[in-house]
Amino acid sequence: MIISMKITDIHTHGIGGFDTRANRIEDILKIAEIQGSYGVSEILLTIYSAPIKAMRENMDLVKKAMVIQDSAVGSRQSRITGIHLEGPFLNPVKSGALKTDSFVEANEYNFCKLIEGFEDMVKIITVAPEIKGSVELINTISDKGIIVSMGHSDATYAEAESGFHAGARGITHIFNAMRGFHHRDPGIAGFGLLNQDIYIEIIADPFHLHEKTVELIFKTKNHDKIIIVSDTIKETKTLPQNKSVADVHGKLLGGSMTVAESAQRLIQTGYDEGVIMNCINANPERYLMGK
Repeated sequence: MIISMKITDIHTHGIGGFDTRANRIEDILKIAEIQGSYGVSEILLTIYSAPIKAMRENMDLVKKAMVIQDSAVGSRQSRITGIHLEGPFLNPVKSGALKTDSFVEANEYNFCKLIEGFEDMVKIITVAPEIKGSVELINTISDKGIIVSMGHSDATYAEAESGFHAGARGITHIFNAMRGFHHRDPGIAGFGLLNQDIYIEIIADPFHLHEKTVELIFKTKNHDKIIIVSDTIKETKTLPQNKSVADVHGKLLGGSMTVAESAQRLIQTGYDEGVIMNCINANPERYLMGK
C-alpha cells in the first residue's frame, strides 16, 4: 500500500465475518480492527435497513463500541465516527440486497422514532427521493444537521433534482440499486453525474462498475465531489481473492475491497494519484463537515 494519510470510509456494513447486525460489542470493534489493518483511519458504520426496533438495537451496539474506543489508548482500529443509515425510507423497486419488508413510509414520525437518542451519531441517511413524503422528510432530516444521500431509488432526473433542492447532498453508490441513465430520462444516475454540486459515492472494486463507467464518472464529474466507498459486508475478505461478494444468483451483496485497496487499484490502472487520494481523504471529510 502506498497510502499513509487519513482514509475515511463512509459506507461499510462489516468485513471479515462481522457486521453491524451483531449481538456483541466485540464484533463491532472487530470490524474497526480489520478495517484498520487495511489502513482505513475512520469509518461510518452502516446500518442495514430493518424494522426500526432492530435498527435501533444495531445503533445502540455501535454507540457502546464508540464509547469503548474513546477510552482506548494507542488503538490501531479504524475510529468509528458515526453511523450511516441505509434505509428504511427506500424504494422496493430498487432494493438491491436490502429487505423490502423493512421499508417504511417516509414521514417525520418514523424518522423521529428511528433516531431518538442517536441524533449525535447519525451522520448520513439514505433516502429514495421519489417515494411519498420523501421530499418533506429530506427537508426535515437536513434541518437536523444530518446528511441525506439519495439512493435505492427509481427517481427520474426531475425527482432527484427535487430531492437535491429539498436538501439532499449526496447519492449512495451511484448506478447501483437505482434507475440507470436513459437517453430520454437521465434518471438519478444522470443527475448525480451532471449536477456538479452533489457528492456521489462510487464502489470502485472490480465488480460494481464497468471500468468504462468509472472512466465516465471521472471525465464527467467534479473530482471534488467523488467519494470512494467500500460497501463491504460480513462476507468481504472471507472469500478467495478477486471473487465478488454475491448470492447464488449472482446478485452483488456488497463490496469486495476496502477503500484503501480500491484507491490503490485505480491508481495502478492509471488514474491520477492525487485525485484518487482526495476521494478517500479530503472529499469525504468535506462532505461530513457540510462543505
